[in-house]
Amino acid sequence: MNDIRLAAVQMTSGDDVAANLASARQQLQAAARHGTRLAVLPENFAFMSASESARARIAEADGIGPIQDFLAGAARECGLWIVGGTIPIRSAEAERPYASCCVWDDHGRRVGRYDKMHLFDVRVPDSSEAYRESARTMPGNRPLTLATPFGALGIAVCYDLRFPELFRAMLELEVSVIALPAAFTQRTGQAHWHTLLKARAIENLAYVVAAAQGGEHPGGRRTYGHSLIAGPWGEVLAEAGTGPGVVTATLDADYLRRLRVQFPVLSHRRLATGATAG
Repeated sequence: MNDIRLAAVQMTSGDDVAANLASARQQLQAAARHGTRLAVLPENFAFMSASESARARIAEADGIGPIQDFLAGAARECGLWIVGGTIPIRSAEAERPYASCCVWDDHGRRVGRYDKMHLFDVRVPDSSEAYRESARTMPGNRPLTLATPFGALGIAVCYDLRFPELFRAMLELEVSVIALPAAFTQRTGQAHWHTLLKARAIENLAYVVAAAQGGEHPGGRRTYGHSLIAGPWGEVLAEAGTGPGVVTATLDADYLRRLRVQFPVLSHRRLATGATAG
């Protein structure tokens, strides 16, 4: 594993796919100019609509479609490994596509697909906001960790961040980088975004690259932004504001190796076998 430059791309996506792809291309090109090897796009980077049902209308077949073609081409042209946010990939139920996060290597080859496992079915406390993502999205059922030239890469999406057991499953390949595309709401982001990201980095001694939506979207939905890259000690290495942009930071391979030797918390884990009453 060698030092590499990591990038988190922040967007304010709307319901015009072509415009969103053009914006993503500009940000990926900017990341490449900074010497980036791995770039992460936000959740729903290609399409955010006021109508949840509209998402199904742009869903693509697995491996085929204009959004997937765009990502493959951008990875090849920019020489980047790209974690492609999420795109709707058709499932057995036409109205419930998967929220799929696919990964392309720097030659434009797709090397992995993760379907978001935890769906955002909540009522946000002390607000009128309510979401039922499962009504329009099919959940996945398997985590994804990939071997890469810069170490093992784990993938999670947005609401997954609240489920630490998913990240623990990534440790079988000693994950060194966790990519997290997201579209946190304004309220939940203000409350928990930084705390959760730093916790996942600390407890897994891994870099976390969190790419978020930020701003106002069709229908008045507001997302928190603040895309960031956290180091394995929980330090925030780079952070965006509330609008579109790209932030970068360096994965220090020697530092990560040294930290895991000197502070071997990952090897100290003991798995509980069940609670007892006393």
